[in-house]
Amino acid sequence: MNPAFEHQEEEHFPVLDIQEFDSDRQEGCNLLYHELRGQQTIMQPHKHDFFVFMLFESGGGIHTIDFRDYEIVANQVHLLFPGQVHRWDMQPHTVGYQLMIGRAQLETLLPSLHLSYLHYRNHPVVDIPQDAVPRLLYEFHAIRTELNSTNPFRQLIDTRIRLLALMVGKIAEHIFGDVHSYRSNPVLSAFLSLTDRYFRAERSVSFYAEKLNITPNYLNIICKKTLGVSASSCIQDRSLLEAKRLLKTSDIYVKEIVYELGFYDHASFSRFFKQHTGLTPQQFREQH
Repeated sequence: MNPAFEHQEEEHFPVLDIQEFDSDRQEGCNLLYHELRGQQTIMQPHKHDFFVFMLFESGGGIHTIDFRDYEIVANQVHLLFPGQVHRWDMQPHTVGYQLMIGRAQLETLLPSLHLSYLHYRNHPVVDIPQDAVPRLLYEFHAIRTELNSTNPFRQLIDTRIRLLALMVGKIAEHIFGDVHSYRSNPVLSAFLSLTDRYFRAERSVSFYAEKLNITPNYLNIICKKTLGVSASSCIQDRSLLEAKRLLKTSDIYVKEIVYELGFYDHASFSRFFKQHTGLTPQQFREQH
């Protein structure tokens, strides 16, 4: 299992399992197809225990992923990985299609997306060129038809899903300017993966540098050259993201979040949070 998707602590978020979206499916189901038509609103942030691959044929509104707002427009793919928090407010003319894919299949799908999970976490929305949209739509509709057949040919469905991932991965490579930075610096990708795994317990740059068999100074040079921020900022950003998730999508007390994220005390956590957001943890929680 990809370390980025591991449950390392007690779960506090509202987590939706793939089974909850179709009670008629057999237990252990790891693939569902849904169509999104018309106005839909999910205001309560939550996360999924599965991967969501969405294609918008037309649309409007806002899709919020990990507290960043993305405008929903036609000819877009939205990728939502296990553990990411989201909500949306879709306008009446929206038409979209989504595949809900279980964790086990996601592991086999990741290589087809070309880029890493960490890259798509920063770029969850991919604008699709007009000439590529019919090909993606064809595969979505073909998957729907096969799933609804009397005896679905699962190997064919899996192949079509990989084809979708390959097409989107190829498009993403051409769109995002920081792809070269990630690929030319495998140490950076490894470092960001380690922060996902250890951010609760470890905040020192030296810990991650030792894991990577490099010096803290060299790790800082890599981060500043490719991301424009220090290594310590990357570690802090991961802690801040988790703090926001816990504050917005759980009812646990702030003092429990302090313990969950490994801060010394309530005061140090509050200072950290306000320094980066301009708000106290309680003010952020109460924001709409």
